[in-house]
Amino acid sequence: MEKVRCAWCEKDDLYKKYHDEEWGKPVYDDETIFEFLILESFQAGLSWYTILSKRNNFRKAFDHFDYKKVAAYSENRRVNE
Repeated sequence: MEKVRCAWCEKDDLYKKYHDEEWGKPVYDDETIFEFLILESFQAGLSWYTILSKRNNFRKAFDHFDYKKVAAYSENRRVNE
């Protein structure tokens, strides 16, 4: 039986994976909620697909969305620290 998907996710495998594994599912853990807060913040003016395609870069830049580490960032923190 073929999986039923929304039309918006048929673009490619990245969207399909997001649709099948994450979209519309409740999230309760702080790290994942923080991850989506960051991703949604950067999404302003961009497509969600663009953000998803850069997700690994965001993970690196934000210490795998560890909100405790991010809260301790100094004003002078550089991305490659």
